[in-house]
Amino acid sequence: MDLEAHGAVNRERWDELDRLARRRHASGADVDRLLTLYQSGATDLARIRGTVRRSRTGDSLSLTLFRARLRFTGTPRGTLETVTTFFAVQLPSALYRIRWLSLTLAAVTAVIAVVSGVWISSDPQLVSTFGSQAALHRYATQDFIDYYSDHSLAGFTGKVWTNNAFIAAEMVAFGVTGLFVPYSIMGNAVNLGVSSAIMHSQGRLGDFFLYIAPHGQLELYSVFMAGAAGLMIFWSWLVPGERTRGQALAEDGRALVVVAIGLVLTLLLSGIVEGTVTRQPWPWAVKIGIGSVALAAVLVYQWVVGGRAYRAGARGDVEEFDRGATVLVAG
Repeated sequence: MDLEAHGAVNRERWDELDRLARRRHASGADVDRLLTLYQSGATDLARIRGTVRRSRTGDSLSLTLFRARLRFTGTPRGTLETVTTFFAVQLPSALYRIRWLSLTLAAVTAVIAVVSGVWISSDPQLVSTFGSQAALHRYATQDFIDYYSDHSLAGFTGKVWTNNAFIAAEMVAFGVTGLFVPYSIMGNAVNLGVSSAIMHSQGRLGDFFLYIAPHGQLELYSVFMAGAAGLMIFWSWLVPGERTRGQALAEDGRALVVVAIGLVLTLLLSGIVEGTVTRQPWPWAVKIGIGSVALAAVLVYQWVVGGRAYRAGARGDVEEFDRGATVLVAG
């Protein structure tokens, strides 16, 4: 590209953009013209930068575009406003989008766990493949229960939180493959079935549910939300609709990766319950009730707050000017 010739051809349009960007008061027609010139100017800059990384023409146009951008974006939002928008609009709307798929994964997990648990429990020889009778008895009467009290409160809470948060982030990030989420959900469900079968073989099935119930409600639902986000990213790439595959993946990827940030907080809450509540000598009704309240709070946030934000038009993605233009506009 001949930069001097390109600049000469478009100079008049760039100068007009600069004048409109500097104008203190603008009419509606001026604003419309400013936006049109901004889009075409951004396209020109992309072409220039594609030819040469730095040039006087490109730097000048970049400064003009920056000045124009400030006219319709205004002063950058403060940290408090940004955080408020994230938790009141962006995150809940993203969680709302995956609500039904989260419940579907919960149902699938329950079915697989029950089927595998009943199948293993029905055959003593299958149970024996997981260890000697002494080892199974030790697992059911000591290891399973002592797991919740062997470590310090802070150390145990931090351990389960970071481990679960990492698993959830993997499910969101690698969900685009379409294979990682089903593999993870299947493995988690089978593990639940195996553990319940071992506990049942030792007459401790009640302990299995009692010790899992306080923290497991929110912990498992967080995993289901992570899987739902990952699968939806995969689906947006597989069936983009009217969008290009790249555009669909970028839009839904940005919006649904937000879920991973939210899951860090929900899993922190479930980790606190697991590390502090489960080990307490309180009545089981109280401990399970605390876990139920934690899950209920997340469900209200997802379905009520998220539904309100979704109906207002939010989808979890960043705002238009933050995500950039998606269509090239010729000047």
